[in-house]
Amino acid sequence: MSKYRKRAEELVAQMTLEEKVSQTLYNAPAIERLGIPAYNWWNEALHGVARAGVATSFPQAIGMAAAFDDGLLRTIGDAVATEGRAKYNEYAKRGDRDIYKGLTFWSPNVNIFRDPRWGRGHETYGEDPYLTSRLGVAYVEGLQGTGEDGEYLKTAACAKHFAVHSGPEGVRHEFNAEAGKKDMYETYLPAFEACVKEGEVEAVMGAYNRTNGEPCCGSDTLIRGILRGEWEFQGHFVSDCWAIKDFHEHHLVTKTPEESAAMALK
Repeated sequence: MSKYRKRAEELVAQMTLEEKVSQTLYNAPAIERLGIPAYNWWNEALHGVARAGVATSFPQAIGMAAAFDDGLLRTIGDAVATEGRAKYNEYAKRGDRDIYKGLTFWSPNVNIFRDPRWGRGHETYGEDPYLTSRLGVAYVEGLQGTGEDGEYLKTAACAKHFAVHSGPEGVRHEFNAEAGKKDMYETYLPAFEACVKEGEVEAVMGAYNRTNGEPCCGSDTLIRGILRGEWEFQGHFVSDCWAIKDFHEHHLVTKTPEESAAMALK
């Protein structure tokens, strides 16, 4: 266990239940008695640091993928992380810990783009599972880097949206993606598996939709069975923005916000 993980476990052990719950929000408040500053987990870097002032804008992911060059993606990821780290250091020095100013980037998008009705296909590396896995791992490695002691991350990457998330944009909060085991393991899961096992991606984000009947952000099959079980993922899992309320508002698998939150946590 790294000294940083050990330190994190020591801090969590000292938190009250209310403090632990507060840290599950994307805009986690400070816990001053433990010396924990406020932190906003929401940041994006699909083709450059987004929404936090001036930054280098690289081509969209679908355009970068057309180069078929994983070394290029790794170099770009490293450049993005350098800018993101510099911004974070400067903002933190000024006490500014607002949205889009953290070190946790919700990138890359390693979904497989096979439906032109999906409005976010440009965020992906295309329709090929192998190419997507190679470029996804490279971008993760570029973003996360390695410190002098090999323990700390330059920034933290997040593979999204786990796992089948490429249907019509208009119904993404309610539709059920049906995929057989063969299609799951040959098409929709390989890039995520590579990011976890090879890239050691720090985070994985769930999709809005259901996959084979289970909401992705509350799926026992995807999260506990495959991600934590088969792949032994040790990082953190995050829902897509407000996906938990889809459980009771659109998927209708729960009846109340409390039941939805409990389903996700469990």
